[in-house]
Amino acid sequence: MRAVTGSTRTIWIIAITAVVSLGAGIGLSRLIVSPAEAAANAAPPEAGLITVPVEERPLTNDIVMRGDALYEDPVAVTLETGEIGGPAVVTGQVPEEASNIEAGNVILEVTGRPVILLTGELPVYRTLRAGVAGPDVQQLRAALAALGIDAGDVSNNAYDASAAAAVRALYAKVGYPAPTSGEEADGAVKAAQEAVRGAEEQVASAQRDLNAAGDPLARVRADGDVASAQATLDDAKAELAACQAKADPEVPCASAGVVSAQAALNTAIAERNAAYNPDTAAARAAVTAAQRGLTEARTALAEAQAETITPLPASEVVYLSSTPRRVDDVSVRRGSMVAGTSPVMTVSGATLQIQGTLDKNDADLIVEGTPVVITMPDGTEVPGEVQSVGAIEPGDSDGGAGGGAGGGDGGTAADPNRRKVVVVPGELSEEQRMMLQGSNVRITIPVSSTEGDVMAVPLAALSQGPGGESRVQVLDAGSDTPRLVVVETGLAAEGYAEIRPVEGDLKVGDRVVVGQGGSLADSTQDSSDEEGASDEEDAGDEPTGEATEDAEG
Repeated sequence: MRAVTGSTRTIWIIAITAVVSLGAGIGLSRLIVSPAEAAANAAPPEAGLITVPVEERPLTNDIVMRGDALYEDPVAVTLETGEIGGPAVVTGQVPEEASNIEAGNVILEVTGRPVILLTGELPVYRTLRAGVAGPDVQQLRAALAALGIDAGDVSNNAYDASAAAAVRALYAKVGYPAPTSGEEADGAVKAAQEAVRGAEEQVASAQRDLNAAGDPLARVRADGDVASAQATLDDAKAELAACQAKADPEVPCASAGVVSAQAALNTAIAERNAAYNPDTAAARAAVTAAQRGLTEARTALAEAQAETITPLPASEVVYLSSTPRRVDDVSVRRGSMVAGTSPVMTVSGATLQIQGTLDKNDADLIVEGTPVVITMPDGTEVPGEVQSVGAIEPGDSDGGAGGGAGGGDGGTAADPNRRKVVVVPGELSEEQRMMLQGSNVRITIPVSSTEGDVMAVPLAALSQGPGGESRVQVLDAGSDTPRLVVVETGLAAEGYAEIRPVEGDLKVGDRVVVGQGGSLADSTQDSSDEEGASDEEDAGDEPTGEATEDAEG
């Protein structure tokens, strides 16, 4: 017998190992089955009903839209600088961005004079001064009255002393001297005052001349002259009578003395009559003319004084249709030159609002004041409410044209079948306000909901009977055959329908049939795809939703 060497032993070990491995491989190959072979060899599963429990839960139907968050009604503010008469330099009172400005505030100081914000639709187009009238004067009166300043009759469209007094009160309120009419107008007043004084002196002189024409001393002297002339005539008549009484006068009696005395008496009487009834026509005419001149002088003075009533320069007031406003951007700083056509600042409404659009059918379900949920850019949620629903206007943002189930459909602002929806958020922190401004955000608007928990089943559990009635199949414990229960349906939302049993027994926890056969994975879908569905459906129709199913044999 030949001895086994080391190399021969190694060969035998390898051979034996190979044989053993081959046998093990053949044996395992008989046990391993591929997925395809397993599926082919598998027996079909036993058919069974898929059921879910009747739940008690609240249901809510929501509309979802997207909107742009902006401050309302942005306006570029310009100043009327044409009448300043020199460089329009900003000298102070420059507002800070993001600050609020209100009616009655000084929003800028130019060449040392205030620019005052007032509320009104009409822009400034002229300086208001004595003698002007128009709707801008009425607007001024209404704006000042809104500030609690007495501006007289707000329907009066004439700029008069009452309006000027109200303007002086406005300037006192803001802490600046009221504007004046200028040196030229003051000089005209002084000249008119001198003219009045001269006319008054002329009237006084003419009146003195008139009074002198009826001097009482002249009447006294005339009375004396008549009495003296009468006495002389009486003496002359007595002498003539005595002479004529003699039987044979030596000298013929002369009547010349009587005639002369009579003539003197007639003259004295005429002079007395003149003294008592003087001819004052010329003197009276002079008085009338002097009085007319005085009236004219006083009228001229009143007109000159009217020209000096406090004006309202066009460069010192700005009107905005509504206040308060938020300062979005300031284009000037202290020392800047102001050009009449360049805005000094941009302001918007002080209310942050979110604007989007919805399909008309969805928008018709929403009313002003409806509460909403706003999803912030960081994912947090804040409450808000619908401010308005209306027609889309040129230039409106469509907010991404979101709305209805699943979001936007690419609608445009010109689409007559869409409506603008404006939402205002509730109270926000300054950090939230800054985060929201300029963002496009998601808004959830509940349009219908149940009042608390209701009995609900998946939409797939509902079927329609021969008479159009809605019904569910209830599979009682231990039973293989479901029973039909007629139900009345309510709100359908979130893939579920509200139900109330009409014929048959049904309670929360009972299991209702939603399908038959198949796997659980095949019968399960996320009903959240229904998010944004806006219509209240009649769940009594044929099944329209997908339900999460619980597979039971």
